[in-house]
Amino acid sequence: MPARSRPATPPTQRQATASPTPPHSSTLIGSVQRAMRLLECVAEHQHGAPAKQLAREAGLALPTAYHLLRTLVHEGYLCRDKGLFFLGEAAERLGSSGARQKRRSTVAETLAHWRDAIGVPVYYAMYRDGEIEVVCVSDSPGNPAVEEWADFRETGHAHAIGQCLLAQLDDDARRDHLDRYPVQSITPYTVRDSHSMLRRLERMRRAEPVTERQEYALGTVCAAIPITVGNSAATMAISLPAHQADRLPAATQQLQGALARLLGSLAISISI
Repeated sequence: MPARSRPATPPTQRQATASPTPPHSSTLIGSVQRAMRLLECVAEHQHGAPAKQLAREAGLALPTAYHLLRTLVHEGYLCRDKGLFFLGEAAERLGSSGARQKRRSTVAETLAHWRDAIGVPVYYAMYRDGEIEVVCVSDSPGNPAVEEWADFRETGHAHAIGQCLLAQLDDDARRDHLDRYPVQSITPYTVRDSHSMLRRLERMRRAEPVTERQEYALGTVCAAIPITVGNSAATMAISLPAHQADRLPAATQQLQGALARLLGSLAISISI
């Protein structure tokens, strides 16, 4: 089981937030406010709008609106075609980035729920562009995630997440991955060679959880549940200390039973 990657999304923490105090008008930058109003007005017109209409809707003098519109076009936030203004690529990038953040937040909240409900660290990972990627990890001080002591991208053969993802690939993709990241024994329990690994992957049933005991980290047992969305391979996984190994089957079954309800929110994260 790979560890929580240090730059990855941290566990969700529920913190009370106070309502922000409205800033004093002297601290606001008027030109920024006016530019944002114009952007909002443009966004409301799918087929574009002329400067005079945008100035009227934003409550701006026409010369001011023209100046701001030219600046926004120059910076790529707007584009102009036949006298009409549309959102530009820079504004669209902001929108898509915000949507990705929202999807990531949805996955993090989902993992946090099951972390608390089952009392185990919960991981969500995908196989993307030929690499194993842990998208999100949710743990707690009492149930910490496994430390990444060996690069999880290079040791997919050893942890449950990697084995579960590789099992969802076709034979050529598996062999390609193991050619790039050869099997190496990192604990006494790790599979010894690529041939043995490929045979194990072939025996795995597509919809069944994958378990491993101390193959990646001594003192840890893990289970990963496959999630296949179209041609994309993903997994949700859990880990436990080895002395709690008797909890693993029930915890895995509980999480697997919830996946039917979770699949919608997890499927959208394929595009994160």
